[in-house]
Amino acid sequence: MAIVVVGGHSRSVGKTSVVAGLIARLPEMRWTAFKITQYGHGFCTADGTPCDCQTDDHTLAISEERNVSSGTDTARFLASGAARSLWVRTRQGMLAEAMPRIRKELASAENAILESNSVMQFLRPDIYLTVLDAGTADFKESARLFLDRADAVLVRETELEPRWAGLSAKLIEGKPRFVIAPPDYVTDAVVDFVRQRIVSAESKGSPKMTRTEGD
Repeated sequence: MAIVVVGGHSRSVGKTSVVAGLIARLPEMRWTAFKITQYGHGFCTADGTPCDCQTDDHTLAISEERNVSSGTDTARFLASGAARSLWVRTRQGMLAEAMPRIRKELASAENAILESNSVMQFLRPDIYLTVLDAGTADFKESARLFLDRADAVLVRETELEPRWAGLSAKLIEGKPRFVIAPPDYVTDAVVDFVRQRIVSAESKGSPKMTRTEGD
């Protein structure tokens, strides 16, 4: 079983497109796809709408996408060829509560691909790809925290210089770097890199899940 994690430094930099592209380009993997979303204060975990609820019932929600036409990111994964597509929602900083369910789903998957940065706290995937866009100044702390663990960096094509204050270039120095662009995002080079890493990881048979305090 292969586990691939795709993260990125901000919203709308192409993470979902990369996940969908890999699913479409590697259909033989029969992916179980995960979209992991963490909501801040004032948003309901169940559906992402604004609310003032603070009860335990609203700290975690997991649903399986079954409609390829719903317009959601998980529907894109399903339309791209995923065997299953799951949306995991938690409150910000409470992803640990979802990990038992995520582990259960991983155990039954042929191969898994997850869109998330924070899940790196709990998993040791075969491949972690991070998507960077110099035109977007925001840089999530979760992306910064795990940037040095990226196996490759996917950089959106742009003529702009990066505007990420306080970010050390040494975190990605020497890492494989691939230039990507819409609408395809996933190039032949990216697909070949992922495929080779999966083959290498399967030959090693390394463990993929970790436990942390509070998990």
